[in-house]
Amino acid sequence: MDTKNIKDKLERKKLKRTSRKKAAAKPKRTEPRGSRKPTIKKKKGPGVAPRRK
Repeated sequence: MDTKNIKDKLERKKLKRTSRKKAAAKPKRTEPRGSRKPTIKKKKGPGVAPRRK
């Protein structure tokens, strides 16, 4: 929904909400949220930068 040209904040909000209600429901997640996020290994000791996977 393009609401760039609507200046009134409340009107824009109302339009967005109605479009969100009309939209089809999103499918259920197949994998847990944040599962693709890179994991950080624990630090080796003080003053050592964390290692990325």
